[in-house]
Amino acid sequence: MILQPAALALQLIALLVSAMGLYAGYYGIRILGRWDPASGSEGQLELERRTYLVSTIMSYILSFELMSLFLFIYTADDLHSLFTGAMCAAGTLAVNSFGYPALLFKIVNFLLAGVWLIVNHADNRGYDYPLIRVKYRLLSLIVPLLLLESGLLFAYFDGLKPDIITSCCGSLFSHESRSISGDLASLPHLPMQIIFFSGMAITLASGLYFYSRGRLAYLFSAAATITFLIAVAAILSFISLYFYELPTHHCPFCLLQKEYGYIGYLLYATLFGGAVAGIGVGALMPFGKVGSLARIIPVIQRRLTIIALVNYLLFTLIVVWTMVFSALKLS
Repeated sequence: MILQPAALALQLIALLVSAMGLYAGYYGIRILGRWDPASGSEGQLELERRTYLVSTIMSYILSFELMSLFLFIYTADDLHSLFTGAMCAAGTLAVNSFGYPALLFKIVNFLLAGVWLIVNHADNRGYDYPLIRVKYRLLSLIVPLLLLESGLLFAYFDGLKPDIITSCCGSLFSHESRSISGDLASLPHLPMQIIFFSGMAITLASGLYFYSRGRLAYLFSAAATITFLIAVAAILSFISLYFYELPTHHCPFCLLQKEYGYIGYLLYATLFGGAVAGIGVGALMPFGKVGSLARIIPVIQRRLTIIALVNYLLFTLIVVWTMVFSALKLS
């Protein structure tokens, strides 16, 4: 194991998230089984007090979970100099078989944590705990995933040995690579540009329509989710090429380095922020007619829509600016 401060911080966060997640999950199950707002019993009052504590704990640990994704990527990139063959986080994550699965679960948990925080915010605005069962059912899904992520994270850092020779991003994200990363990198440029900009246009148009008319929320949410996936593929296919000004360099991690102005952090922050806000709009839609939330949900959804649109628009503007002024011109 490499005793690097950021790596130790990540493991400490994972330990804290796991412990608090188990605590919150235990009481979440109790709340799901015994919650009865019509009851004035001592048990119900105890559950009501407990739900404030559980919600507060989950709000903090899921906020830590959101931040830890970027800390994990930063740490992986920072450690690349310790391994022969690694040029960025791509090589560091490939040192053992736990790196990329840990990253994948961090991404999934980032999105789920964001949605839970949105649902929890809406529930806290209602006077009668209207979404208490919904958010604790979601919590029962998130906690096992957090535990699995923590296990993968500990296994990954425990398996880091400085004498290991790993692969560089050039081989991991090349057309010749027989993996999903190679398949995404080999997607044709022009069709992917059409799909990417079309997806962004549909997302922005449906978001503006929902904001102004209050309709087609599910269309906007679905478009935001699908566009997130398309954008990830587009980064590998053609977006990264314009930043590197090389027609063969498809790595999504070198964008995080100083040579490129750390632009990757802004790109990924806007992309993930837009995705969480967009998904959140659809997640809240079924509860728009709940009595105590009838006037609250539309306000929250409109704010989330603005957040999603601003983030996706900023992401698109950065991409367009780079494509226009890059020395690389793809045919």
